[in-house]
Amino acid sequence: MTRSKDRDKPLTPAEFLGQEIRRRREALGLTQAELGEMIVMSPQMIAHFEAGRRKPRLDDAKRLDQALGTDGWFYRLRKNMDAPGIASKFATVRELEPFATVIQSYGSALIPGLLQTVDYATAVMRAGHANPALGGTEEQVAARLERARIFDDPDGPDTWFLVDEHAIRRCVAGPAAMARQLRHIAALVRRGRIRFHLLPFSVGAHALLTSMVLILRFADAPPLAYVEGLNVGHVFDEPALVNACQQSFDLALGDALSADQSLALLEEVAEDYERQAGQPDDRSVA
Repeated sequence: MTRSKDRDKPLTPAEFLGQEIRRRREALGLTQAELGEMIVMSPQMIAHFEAGRRKPRLDDAKRLDQALGTDGWFYRLRKNMDAPGIASKFATVRELEPFATVIQSYGSALIPGLLQTVDYATAVMRAGHANPALGGTEEQVAARLERARIFDDPDGPDTWFLVDEHAIRRCVAGPAAMARQLRHIAALVRRGRIRFHLLPFSVGAHALLTSMVLILRFADAPPLAYVEGLNVGHVFDEPALVNACQQSFDLALGDALSADQSLALLEEVAEDYERQAGQPDDRSVA
């Protein structure tokens, strides 16, 4: 379920939790600043909770229960939001991406989700199901493509993509689809919508070799990092862990090709796919 300002649409879990925090706070006659003092948190973060832009951690939920006299209700609700599930592991990031000022994403074996085309995303989703017809592929692909709407907003976040050469060399969905995928990325680069760097094979070992990572930064809230493995994803907002992820991203970025060199290699590989597919060099993909 995506976040919406339309009151006729259902609330996301985070919006529902935030609405309940605000309702209980106002019933007790507390301001956001007063509640923040009670649970040792800034009023800005309370505002983010109440707007559904951030979800309290479990220990935050416990302190909210103590301050608001809700007998563990917020803790139980928040814990249930972290119930295991492939679809739920990325929910926090999906909800917060539109509010970020900076997004930094690293892809090792795959093109990052924000950059994926329909054919590429469909092939990736179908590969994850023993019976693709029963896997809800169309809904998953639509949700992934919806995230890319941030590129349509001129005031959207600054987006940095760091991608291993392995990801552009693996032929997903066939040469023609890969050519369109890489041309799509190149078009975003040339339009000035994204910053894109490749980590070439020649680098060898680098700081992000063992994991994908996505880092979100905000104007008025602490940053967070998302790290993902097979059917497992974790969101971190502890400063030490976020800083460690940022350091690894920065170290790997230092080993990457320049933006111009990355674009040149990206388009060179796209041309190779186009020759394999027997199709003309069409740079009109947007």
